[in-house]
Amino acid sequence: MMAVAFLAGLWTASRRARLVNVSSEVITDVTVWLMGGSIIGARFVYVTTYWKQEFAGGPFSEVFMIQHGGLVFYGGLIGAAVAGIGYLWWKQLPIWKIADILAPSIALGSAFGRVGCLLNGCCYGRECDLPWAIHFPPTHETHGLPVHPTEIYDGLLNLLLYAGLAWLFRRRKFDGQVFSVYLICYAVLRSFVETFRGDYLPNQLYLGGWATPAHLVSILILITGLVLLRVLPRLQLKRG
Repeated sequence: MMAVAFLAGLWTASRRARLVNVSSEVITDVTVWLMGGSIIGARFVYVTTYWKQEFAGGPFSEVFMIQHGGLVFYGGLIGAAVAGIGYLWWKQLPIWKIADILAPSIALGSAFGRVGCLLNGCCYGRECDLPWAIHFPPTHETHGLPVHPTEIYDGLLNLLLYAGLAWLFRRRKFDGQVFSVYLICYAVLRSFVETFRGDYLPNQLYLGGWATPAHLVSILILITGLVLLRVLPRLQLKRG
């Protein structure tokens, strides 16, 4: 499912790139770096977060086993950002223009990625009695009880975010606007979905037990998006 997510993101980003005279080869090259950075970042955050529960005392080779999940989205986002910005800076390419091209595709890739989460049974919700509750097999950590389909919540919201960002791309006022809006909107929607998550241990909850690690990172991502939305147009106006 990860491969499908990247292919869908690459295809849609390449189509947007033509609208602003950026070659599809540039998008393909940076996507390779984004893919590597996201996998490394997502796995690194997962391993450091769940080291005591899953990896302490086990063979070191398990750290690299990602066939059955074990990736954290925010770790992947940060890893991809570092790798992508590093590559674009190295090649002296317009960072914020290309970030705008890629932003909707990140949301689209996230939607596909949540299908993988659903199939793997990770990132599941807490118990509920709603008509749309889902049941995992009895051997799952939920023991077959009805739970919130948080993977579906997240996936559908990311599809809506993709559509909104794709619409905004054709109407943006400055380079970096679409990417900034993505950071803000994703932080909000992720925080909303996190309120229904049921896969965290008590020692992984903060601020009185209601905040998950993703809630805390979402605050930082939200602030980053707001700062970029305010600073980038001013910087580009001075340069212009």
